[in-house]
Amino acid sequence: MATIQQQDGAPVWEKHTTIEIEKDPGLAVALGAESEGLGYEVGEIVGAEQLKLERRATRKTDWRLIPILGACYAISAIDRINISAARIAGMDVELGFRKGDRYSIALLVFFITYFLFEIPSNIVLRKVGAANWLSLICFAWGVVILGAGFSKKWTDVVVCRLLLGLFEAGFFPGCIYLISCWYTRYQVQKRLAIFYGINILAVGFASILAYGCMQLSGKAGYLGWRWYLFLQLRHTPNQMYHNSPLSRIFIIEGLMTIFLALLGRLLIVDFPDKVHLARYPFLNANEVTAIQQKLDRDRRDAEFDELTWGKFLKACSRWDLWFYALQFLSITSIIYALAYFTPVILRGMGYSVSRTFLLSAPPAIVAVPWILLVSFLADKMHMRAPFLILQAFIGITGLMIIAYSTNNKVRYFGVFLGMAGANGNLPTSLAWQANNIRGQSLRMVASGLQVAFGAIGGIYASTTFMEKELPLYRSGLWAVTAGQIYIIVSAVAMVFWYRRQNRRADRGEVVLEGLEGFRYTY
Repeated sequence: MATIQQQDGAPVWEKHTTIEIEKDPGLAVALGAESEGLGYEVGEIVGAEQLKLERRATRKTDWRLIPILGACYAISAIDRINISAARIAGMDVELGFRKGDRYSIALLVFFITYFLFEIPSNIVLRKVGAANWLSLICFAWGVVILGAGFSKKWTDVVVCRLLLGLFEAGFFPGCIYLISCWYTRYQVQKRLAIFYGINILAVGFASILAYGCMQLSGKAGYLGWRWYLFLQLRHTPNQMYHNSPLSRIFIIEGLMTIFLALLGRLLIVDFPDKVHLARYPFLNANEVTAIQQKLDRDRRDAEFDELTWGKFLKACSRWDLWFYALQFLSITSIIYALAYFTPVILRGMGYSVSRTFLLSAPPAIVAVPWILLVSFLADKMHMRAPFLILQAFIGITGLMIIAYSTNNKVRYFGVFLGMAGANGNLPTSLAWQANNIRGQSLRMVASGLQVAFGAIGGIYASTTFMEKELPLYRSGLWAVTAGQIYIIVSAVAMVFWYRRQNRRADRGEVVLEGLEGFRYTY
């Protein structure tokens, strides 16, 4: 690495890890710090203590924010997709879901309320505080899913899923909004990947939990699917309660969900500009200032700007936000398709119900290392579009193998490819949008809009997989493949646009996002 020289030729800087430390004043020149996502320009002079302070504050934020949000979202995702496991565990027979398109209807109604309440929830989140709002809705959906276990007819499940969509609507976009406000543009995808990876792991192990609950089928007069709905509210299915009425099981499981919500109330942190208002702030004043300075160097939006109708309408008029929203629709369509219908497809290959549950877990679990690898590389290389396009191709390959291979082992391999490509693109797409916008009010609207279109992706997936095509679902597989083709085409188009705008900014013809020196990421 080149060093800065004194006039007499003696080096001023001495190499130290990834930065260069000056011998006397304790200053650093940000040669490696920029690539680590700290927001410094190459060659910028920075205090060595300042770098240590920022890294310490960032690590503390990582441990405090990401695990609890990931755990709560994992339960959200399990609650959302448990209907597929419940179906093959006996719910379709007991409640009559085999008639017509009842199963697709039960899937679809969730996304109606989920879509409608995402942006409003982000507005409430900012006003009442992240910990208050996110823990409240976590508590609420736990109560709803517990009630679903007492369903007597298929319409009861439909009502529960409407309520589930209402309460879950605010959690995911709220988490994305909150995380993107704490990290710089080239720190955020790694954090989103870890947050989302916790969810994928939980969903994978939920299939194993479902297998365990199948072993309880018939106990206390309940089929296995009801036990699954009761017990999936916690992650430790091996604890049983003897010599107690069955109702006590419901109380204990409900309390477990309440416990997680209360834990979230204690651990979830607010936005950087509000964290000092907490009774027991997890960062001291210097660390909060370091985080805000880091964000201001990166994009100058550490302070909150109030959302007005004018700002809302201006945000909605940006064509690129709609491109990102449609991309996210396409990504979630394949994710939901594989989550809801993989167990049914595996069952159609001739596997038993128990083996189907066990086979559903590995594709999800194996996808997690891939998601983390792609996200770390994308942040390190400051690139988004190439990884988005690559993973869309991987998803298409997996879908076509599932649709047309006649060998069950090969088709199962296609599920692995589909899961990896689909789930890897979710944090990539979220990070790409977060990289190319400025201002917290705009971020509030953009994250809500993008994730709201993810709900439409769920509707799209649940309606294109028709019961009459069970178990191959070729029309549904082609429908979500079309979404992956859109991802590729739109990503290429956006790359050309962003490159053109960056070059115009380099020539001084335009100021991007209202900030001198800002350049779009692609």
